[in-house]
Amino acid sequence: AIRRYIQKPDRLDNIPADAIGLSLIFIIVVTGFILEGLRIAVTADNYQSLGVSSPDIIWGWAQWSFLGYGFARAFEGGAHLLGWYQGLWWFHSLLVFGAIVYIALAFPKLTHIVVAPVNAFFRSTMPKGALRTIELEEAETFGAANIQDFTFKDLLDLDSCTRCGRCQDNCPAYLSGKPLSPKKVVQDLKALLTERGPVLLGSKAGDNPGENGRQMIGDVILEDEIWACTTCRACHEQCPVFIEPINKIIEMRRNLVLEQTQFPETAMGALRSMEQRGHPWRGTMATRTDWADGLNVKQLSEDSNVDVLFWVGCTAALEERNMNVAKAVAKVLQAAGVSFGILGTEENCCGEPARRIGNEYLFQMLAQQNIETLKGYGVKKIVTACPHGFNTIKNEYPQFGGSFEVWHHTEFIAELLKQGKIPLARSLDKKITYHDSCYLGRYNEIYKQPRQILRAVTGASPAEMEHRMSKGLCCGGGGGRIWMEEQIGRRMNQIRTEEAIKTNAEVLASACPFCIQMFEDAIKAVEAEGTLKAMDVAEIIAQAIE
Repeated sequence: AIRRYIQKPDRLDNIPADAIGLSLIFIIVVTGFILEGLRIAVTADNYQSLGVSSPDIIWGWAQWSFLGYGFARAFEGGAHLLGWYQGLWWFHSLLVFGAIVYIALAFPKLTHIVVAPVNAFFRSTMPKGALRTIELEEAETFGAANIQDFTFKDLLDLDSCTRCGRCQDNCPAYLSGKPLSPKKVVQDLKALLTERGPVLLGSKAGDNPGENGRQMIGDVILEDEIWACTTCRACHEQCPVFIEPINKIIEMRRNLVLEQTQFPETAMGALRSMEQRGHPWRGTMATRTDWADGLNVKQLSEDSNVDVLFWVGCTAALEERNMNVAKAVAKVLQAAGVSFGILGTEENCCGEPARRIGNEYLFQMLAQQNIETLKGYGVKKIVTACPHGFNTIKNEYPQFGGSFEVWHHTEFIAELLKQGKIPLARSLDKKITYHDSCYLGRYNEIYKQPRQILRAVTGASPAEMEHRMSKGLCCGGGGGRIWMEEQIGRRMNQIRTEEAIKTNAEVLASACPFCIQMFEDAIKAVEAEGTLKAMDVAEIIAQAIE
């Protein structure tokens, strides 16, 4: 009550049900202690009828119930206590049962006491990084346009929410002034479910009751809210009862993209480029193999007898700044004597941007093409420098029959260092801070390996930012947002870069091409080019090898 009504943190909002709930809890607890005190006092007054030789025995044991004992001493000696005890017992019992009826009928916040354990029991058993797939040939609708389009678990999430606001406190979109609050999305959907519930319950099986009145997308949940999400998973990580706001946002994106064809114009350009060119970087003139010129890197079309496939990814292969990351990874693998090759022009986009933007059809088409190519070459082990590709190939391709041993390059390099296979020629005298990529950290729990590499190269642990590891702040590039204009609020990449500047580090390290690109732009925007440089972990260790 003190936190809610006196301290009033931003994440806690107040409605009448909060006051009712707190009042019920307070009265039930206080009357319970008073009732215990009356019981002790009445028992001590009637010790002889209980076969006890002395009231001191009762008082002695009563001290273990210290609050009840205090009330009992205050009531001691009153001949009328039995009547008070009986009356209060009935009042207390009726109050408890009344509270249960209130919870059952009114569905207030206290409903979570019953619903949340059920929600935890039914939590997803899929890998954290995997989205639900759509059976495209069988689905009658794509995504969610109406409240009844959500799954049972999605709807159970709505009743499980306690409005604690932890998701909102950690949402980079909300923290940067965007209209998105995961808590608000869940609560708004719950209000719509409550509004539409009687109609849905009254309809016959097979009927479509429609969506009269407010539309879920546009009226209840604004499109700006839907497109503000970076899918960073901070809300999932912080929720104590396993609510999944991202799944609901993705389902609404799927409906907007596949059925309504309504989505940001810049995202449309990326999707069109993936359809036509196999990658999202529509303006590039580079080819998939330009970065490898002069490095003597094998292509599987020429020699497939390799131990490891280096999945380069679209950004590292085609975006000029990140080509240096691909080169660095190749140099490190060569220095360690790893037999590896690349697909070259046969590598398509993994499809992750399409799936997060909402184009499930395009994602599945790209995924199936890639799986066919990988199986055609008998690929078993894959190393990739992109956490988004890493997550997709490792956690989502198995949905379509593509099961491979997938390593992120920081995992693989850390293992090579552990085995003593990477010859470090020198130690780098640089102060480095490390940014945890969302899809590497929260999605796949890879936190220690990048730090181990930096420690091996510099001899010191990286300087940590305020938000780090599972509470790391998103760069703003996930969920397809790297291809969308950020026109509302502050830019997330600039907020994160300012955190890095506060550590007085010379290098802002990451292990994600999206992050590197976002930080390159942010460093220029905050005019920190002379003091801070964005580098991939692979680039840093490559310098120590040279």
